[in-house]
Amino acid sequence: MSKKTSGLGRTLVMAPHPDDEILGAGGTIARLAAEGEDVFIAVVTEGRLPIFSASLVATVREEALSAHRLLGVKETFWLKQPAAGLSETPHAALNASIFDIVTKINPTTLVIPFVGDIHMDHQLTFLSSLVAARPHHPSFPKRIIAYETLSETNWNAPYITPSFVPNFFIDIQDYVQKKLDAMRIFKSQVRASPHERSIEALSALAVLRGATVACPAAEAFVLVRQIV
Repeated sequence: MSKKTSGLGRTLVMAPHPDDEILGAGGTIARLAAEGEDVFIAVVTEGRLPIFSASLVATVREEALSAHRLLGVKETFWLKQPAAGLSETPHAALNASIFDIVTKINPTTLVIPFVGDIHMDHQLTFLSSLVAARPHHPSFPKRIIAYETLSETNWNAPYITPSFVPNFFIDIQDYVQKKLDAMRIFKSQVRASPHERSIEALSALAVLRGATVACPAAEAFVLVRQIV
């Protein structure tokens, strides 16, 4: 009997910043790649002077590419919008940037950050991704899921901003170690336990999400849209 596959198909993961894709969907990315699906990552923003040094930007970019190679990502795209500056970016420009990549990749599944994340870059990436994925075009993503990002999703304002209540889970028990190894590559971003961006915290979240659906490890998402 063949092993059951995820069925997500050709997938595009939107990362507001490098490492968000690993924190939120690293195990899913590894699983899809192992199943033979094409997985693409679009990193929406890039650090700019004077907030971010050129050396740090180069380091993070290399970390991201190394992590993506480990996970089996087919191709990484850099949209080069200003990090921590999307709120000052014309919304039409961000919409166009994300629309272009969604049109280019034509994914079956679009994976995006959760709208309730405390970081404005995440919120705006969510909104512009939905604009880009509107069913007004000959082809559009048939499935949209939103991931959680430790240190962003869990620090919103309860009962005021949208809360992350997952209703879509992906079993990553065979890929959680690869996710953790990919995160270890982000040496500039990983912190020591008990920080949320520690390997221990990421591992604990995978176990917790898995336990809620009776598997050793999982990643949790909010299903935004599915057309079958």
